[in-house]
Amino acid sequence: MIQPLQIVEESDSLLAIKWSDESESKYTAAELRRVCPCASCRDEWTGEKILDEQQITDDLTFTAMSIVGRYALNFVFADNHDTGIFSFEYLNKLK
Repeated sequence: MIQPLQIVEESDSLLAIKWSDESESKYTAAELRRVCPCASCRDEWTGEKILDEQQITDDLTFTAMSIVGRYALNFVFADNHDTGIFSFEYLNKLK
């Protein structure tokens, strides 16, 4: 499994991850908020997106970020959403 080697918050709205396969991914806060995998944003049973992406502005920022165990990141977004757990596998698939 590809793992992150370095996680850098480049600004309050941009995150960069260097991966063990030598690739690098950059994610904006707005992009990640729109693909949040939590039960408030996706139907728990079907996985269907229930979040209205148009409600997420392009200038959204991170207010905090933390590592969850050794497998994921959690973000607190400026819109106060904080329930998503973004596994490294999920983030790598987004690149």
